[in-house]
Amino acid sequence: MNGFLPISKQDMLDRGWYYCDFLLVTGDAYVDHPSFGTAIVSRVLEDAGYRVAILSQPDFRDAHDFVAMGRPRYAVLINGGNIDSMVAHYTSAKRRRSDDAYTPGGKAGKRPDRAVTVYAMLARRAFPDVPIYLGGLEASLRRFAHYDYWADRVMPSILDLTGADGLMFGMSEHAVVELAHNLKHGKKGAAACVGVRGTAYMAHDADGLAFDAVECPSYADVCASKADYARSVKLQYDEQDHIRGRAIVQRHGKRVMIQNPPSLPLTTAEMDRVYALPYMRTYHPSYEALGGVPAIQEVQFSIIHNRGCFGGCNFCALAFHQGRYIQSRSHQSVIDETKQIVQMPGFKGYIHDVGGPTANFRAPACKQQQTHGLCKDKRCLFPSACQNLEADHTDYLELLRALRQLDGVKKVFVRSGLRYDYMMAEKNDTFFRELVEHHISGQLKVAPEHMSDNALYYMGKPSFSVYEQFRARYARINQKLGRKQYLVPYLMSSHPGATLDDAILLAEYLNRVGYMPEQVQDFYPTPGTLSTAMYYTELDPRTMQPVYVAKTPEEKAMQRALLQWRRPDKRPIVLAALKKAGREDLIGYGKGCLIRPARGEQAPASAKRTQPTAKRTHAPAGQATAARTPGRAGSSRPAAPKKKGWAKAKRKK
Repeated sequence: MNGFLPISKQDMLDRGWYYCDFLLVTGDAYVDHPSFGTAIVSRVLEDAGYRVAILSQPDFRDAHDFVAMGRPRYAVLINGGNIDSMVAHYTSAKRRRSDDAYTPGGKAGKRPDRAVTVYAMLARRAFPDVPIYLGGLEASLRRFAHYDYWADRVMPSILDLTGADGLMFGMSEHAVVELAHNLKHGKKGAAACVGVRGTAYMAHDADGLAFDAVECPSYADVCASKADYARSVKLQYDEQDHIRGRAIVQRHGKRVMIQNPPSLPLTTAEMDRVYALPYMRTYHPSYEALGGVPAIQEVQFSIIHNRGCFGGCNFCALAFHQGRYIQSRSHQSVIDETKQIVQMPGFKGYIHDVGGPTANFRAPACKQQQTHGLCKDKRCLFPSACQNLEADHTDYLELLRALRQLDGVKKVFVRSGLRYDYMMAEKNDTFFRELVEHHISGQLKVAPEHMSDNALYYMGKPSFSVYEQFRARYARINQKLGRKQYLVPYLMSSHPGATLDDAILLAEYLNRVGYMPEQVQDFYPTPGTLSTAMYYTELDPRTMQPVYVAKTPEEKAMQRALLQWRRPDKRPIVLAALKKAGREDLIGYGKGCLIRPARGEQAPASAKRTQPTAKRTHAPAGQATAARTPGRAGSSRPAAPKKKGWAKAKRKK
């Protein structure tokens, strides 16, 4: 137990501490594993010579848990946990979740809604004269004025809401140590953030900035104008680059919120040092009697080898949090961690994952990114792979080969996200073949998200034809190896831009290939993404053109139900959706029909058509034309052989 950082005043006294330098407050249970931000930040500060105590899931009804820990010497650091507290509590339909994987015993209700805001107010009540700094995903994505899906309105920066002295966004190893040193040398409050990359703070004016700056529309402007909101989000994304990015100023009444440029990425040596710190690699033993912390099960025997993602999907917050620049650990660092895992109790020879935000990225997309930063108005993989992209899996493959040769390791899996479009950009099959042969078990999960190029355009995903080519290549390699393994696609419904017609096209396609997903992700408008800006404004920040958005519960339920059209409980809403779209031709007994008529009813005459008229599947005219050639309606429908390469279809009863 003594290997963990103190979680109580008694723990501090047992160490001979009468105070701590930093009190780190988190909405999660205390898990000392490098997959948890609290563990990394606390160990990095400890490594820098500071005393850190952890206050995990304090009582949020009053400040007594804060007071009991005692006043920290330098600051209170607050995060909401590994995931946003509102996402932890509510589904995309705003229904309350019944469990929480980051809480002992998986029980819900141990953290408040908007945990960072509540904890900051309690910390201020307990320690009026101690600086408060926010961090983690929840605070990071709310650093600017932002649309809040749960309140259905634009809210100010979380710094303005909480009165905190500053905020660290993104991955904070550099920022937190520099901030700590500033506090140690006498700087106070927001002044400790001035000139520190990866931080944001409130000030009375924007004078004396340490970096070149640009101003985005104010809080008042983005509340009054959806166009201004869309423009502000686009500008914020454009400046999230450690090389060419500028500071951003956003006015909030008489004060200004100042975001410094992002932190410099960790070098390989720095990242190796972070992951070599003395983590206990499990939850605090005090939780054992409560049933442990369920979230550890997914990561205990997994390894993170990289950070960042240049995929840049519009619905993903990674670009706004970790950034698009790839950082990676050395082979030896990953090998050393694997050897630690082999010695752990309960390890049975299987490394569950060697991944990260995107498993198969080991280096920046091109050499230009190392000196000039990432392109402002271009994506590496969208609308198609950039001609400068260096698609090469050699280094990742060598790492996987080294791991599977280690004593005690039976199998090394790759389970976190694989960018199939990046794999397709590499023409030889060496990595693909070894992935299929050694690193999956029965099925490979990837994320095409949709099959309509119209929907994919708004998601920032490549044309569906790329996925079809990947699917064929996967089937061919499995056939050569004599394997019968399946491809499981992640799919999303109701993304901004996706219409009811797009959902029907996807349902028709899934019907043709004989697959119905057991789970479908409905689009979730979380702070800090381009897609959320589309959802709120009904404008595309990239072009300022109007976007169709399914917002009513009925519209969203229809799109979701169409992807699971075989389920009997979905029949009424699927029927209503088909009628609303004028697609009664899909109600009947034909091979292409989705549902049968009710008993005693006759199939509509239109159901006899063999080639129903389909709606648009390509991207909006004049947009992303390099990747998609608009043609006749339905021209991008793939004609794939049924079932080949997909997850096994359920038998029809």
